[in-house]
Amino acid sequence: MSTENAAQEPQESRQPPESLEPRVGPAPDAAPQVRPYHHPAAGWGAAKSVTRVLVEERELVDGPRAIMRMNHENGGFDCPGCAWPDDTKGLRLDICENGIKHVTWEMTRKRVDRAFFAAHSVTELAGWSDYDLENQGRLTEPMAYDPESDHYVPISWKEAFEVVGAALRGLDDPNRASFYASGRLGNEATFLYQLMARELGTNNLPDCSNMCHEASGRALQAALGTGKGTVDLKDWESADALFILGVNAASNAPRMLTALAEAERRGAQIVHVNPLVEAAATRTIVPHEFLDMALFTSTRTSTLNLQPRIGGDMALLRGMAKAVLEQSASDPKALDATFVERHTAGFEEYRALCAATPWEELERQSGLSRADILRAARVYTEADRSIVSWCLGLTQHEHGVDTVREIVNLLLLRGNIGREGAGPSPVRGHSNVQGNRTCGIDHRPTEAFLDRLADACGIDPPREHGLDTVRTIQAMRDGEVKVFVAMGGNFALAAPDTPATYAALRSCDLTVQVSTKLNRSHVVHGRAALILPCLGRTEKDHQRKGVQRTSVEDSMSMVHLSLGMKRPASPHLLSEPAIVAGMARAALPDSETPWDWYIEDYDRIRDTMAVALDGFEDFNRRVRLPLGFRIKQPARELVFLTPSGRAEFSTAALPDVVPEPGTLALGTMRSHDQWNTTIYSDDDRYRGVKNLRTLVFMNRADMRERGIADMGAVDITSTAKDGSQRYLKGYTAVPYDIPRGCAAGYMPEMNVLCALGDYSTQSDQPIMKHVKVTIVPAAGG
Repeated sequence: MSTENAAQEPQESRQPPESLEPRVGPAPDAAPQVRPYHHPAAGWGAAKSVTRVLVEERELVDGPRAIMRMNHENGGFDCPGCAWPDDTKGLRLDICENGIKHVTWEMTRKRVDRAFFAAHSVTELAGWSDYDLENQGRLTEPMAYDPESDHYVPISWKEAFEVVGAALRGLDDPNRASFYASGRLGNEATFLYQLMARELGTNNLPDCSNMCHEASGRALQAALGTGKGTVDLKDWESADALFILGVNAASNAPRMLTALAEAERRGAQIVHVNPLVEAAATRTIVPHEFLDMALFTSTRTSTLNLQPRIGGDMALLRGMAKAVLEQSASDPKALDATFVERHTAGFEEYRALCAATPWEELERQSGLSRADILRAARVYTEADRSIVSWCLGLTQHEHGVDTVREIVNLLLLRGNIGREGAGPSPVRGHSNVQGNRTCGIDHRPTEAFLDRLADACGIDPPREHGLDTVRTIQAMRDGEVKVFVAMGGNFALAAPDTPATYAALRSCDLTVQVSTKLNRSHVVHGRAALILPCLGRTEKDHQRKGVQRTSVEDSMSMVHLSLGMKRPASPHLLSEPAIVAGMARAALPDSETPWDWYIEDYDRIRDTMAVALDGFEDFNRRVRLPLGFRIKQPARELVFLTPSGRAEFSTAALPDVVPEPGTLALGTMRSHDQWNTTIYSDDDRYRGVKNLRTLVFMNRADMRERGIADMGAVDITSTAKDGSQRYLKGYTAVPYDIPRGCAAGYMPEMNVLCALGDYSTQSDQPIMKHVKVTIVPAAGG
């Protein structure tokens, strides 16, 4: 069965009428440019980009003021971008280019009000580019879709909540509703959201983790008894070696550049592992280091760069482990035998597996030479304390869980768990995605969590597992889920198999989007649809008991408060907790949960969370401490909550990741001028691209073999596990330093190539980093 790219049509670029704000960025006919990037990451390039954004958004006063308040422990707001921890040394400018873009994008003076929706039908808006939709500005009041006019029309908050409540009350089974959460949601709203869903009677709580770091959580839970990394920022400051796998730090976690620069200066070894050598793996000028900025002085951010084939990381890691074990035969110090004996299980089986794996197979699967693998192993064995950090380059694969477990295997060999400067460190993407999971957004809740929730909140939560992201899409498509509620995000574009996701959303009786700005998910909707506009993180949240703070958890388990500083974009906006409470009151008219009482003062929500959530005891006091508090981490104290009571070695077989003849392994990724599905421009500064997003990066030898010219037009075909095919036509092939047999391009445009059924059997994550494709010169080109 062949499926054409039905998503192409609604994403064609059609410019808004001249009466609207002009498009910022390249004109539709701007010529694409690709030039190698040889400059340091951040530095003056970032400063120039930030200045441009502040000027374009007319935020030359409030923008810099917000920058000075972002990521500060006293009276500041948490960056709504990435989840990198706040600086521990009182840094006044703990900021980055992407964070400033994100904040300024939220603080824009542009507004999407009832007059805008009256002027533009949904059919017309569906033809606009995703950039143009978001560039119209902040949503100002609740809107409901009117099918007769094909326009969104104003609706009061009371009426909107009743629409949601009536739809949920009318379901014959609470599992016919699904409640999605993005990583921008604060902890208090998260807790109320999952409480509402479970009081309704469902664990259908999909979230963005299902598409990003689900593999990390499952692997760490199986190996160490915890779903989180064990290190904090102070460990990064004392590690002797840092291994950064599948991470484009300069774009995905730019504040990591500070940690990398500091590590290089103190003599730590830094190994980057990525099919593409990204800008963060070369040099940086950290913007808050003013002397370096003035003197154009850059700092190295790597001592070794390795470029495995896509999916080859597990073979590299196992090769490093094999080298450690072989070295230990003549150098007993290479292996921490005491740690292994006292704290681990399954070591002998793992040792035998490594010995039985031939070097030839490790080279073939990794795409690296034995010498390269040994070079990385040497860095590891010579370091007393090592941290291994990773992101989606490792998780969005069929074998993502096994690969993360291989990281743990390697760390265990030298006792790099439970001591300063060592351990596993996943790089979470969105600012509170880890907090979402901690506070209950989990379609597979544990019995212990449900028991505590029942006692704390006086409800009888459902016990059967709910639907994750992929299964929610399948259930909507099949008519099993009728109501879809999304707290933040842009589900229509973030999910895999864009045509299937569109069709699933359109099959719903009601879709509800809680958002700050217009996006694709508002024009791809159910038969009935609501847009509920919420406060941004930069804005003051006024409730009956005064201005409220919300809490967030960073990627290293620190929980701290965030306080908005700016007047809301519209007097009609509600906070995310208030919106959840409003929906809950309407859906659960007989509920004994004090929804209104909670919203008056968020301390009351936190007091309940302190009872319901393990590790949140004395929440209100501890979260007000400088930098907040760190959630207790048993594995950090060498307490492993596994069946054996020890850290568990994994003995998974190496997967075969070598592409079949004529095919390529394609990974999707973000451009630099992009945050998740929000696209700031058609540029990608760190990869030397300007005015172009519909491209595919290819190895030059692969291009020659296929008769593809530099910057030539190509057609891309993906083949799913079930044999069905998906297409992108007329893309531009860009020669790039990437291993043979590999290709890469931008999400969300390329999400169409990942079939809904192509998800990992280990983690249920869509395998967006390992899509099987063929690429040929464009037909008629």
